Amino acid sequence: MGAEQWVSGIQHIGIPTSDIEMTIGFYEKLGFVVEHRKVIPSSGVKVAFLGLKNLVLETYEEGGNGIAGAINHFALDCTNIKSAYAWAHDNGYKILSEGVEELPFWEKGVAFFIIEGPNKERIEFCERKK
Repeated sequence: MGAEQWVSGIQHIGIPTSDIEMTIGFYEKLGFVVEHRKVIPSSGVKVAFLGLKNLVLETYEEGGNGIAGAINHFALDCTNIKSAYAWAHDNGYKILSEGVEELPFWEKGVAFFIIEGPNKERIEFCERKK
């Protein structure tokens, strides 16, 4: 059995930027709406989540390099982050996170972990706390 027991769909796609305001403006012109903005207290990194129907982009001002196709990660919406983490660990996936991590996004925060795919792609499992 795979991760389908804890994954309910795609949560967001992460895009690094060197200019978050320019990035927000670009996507707003396409019809996206800023759903959430935050500065991460520990690092000062500016983050914005932009939504268009069922698609959510996370953009963050950290290391945007302008390389064609530069997407840092895609995140899967997870219903039980601890069980999903145990499953990934037990099945030998290369986990890039320090266990299940947390960030102060949205009203009550998020818990997540990241695994590495076969082409070095980053796959985030993310549970929005309720």
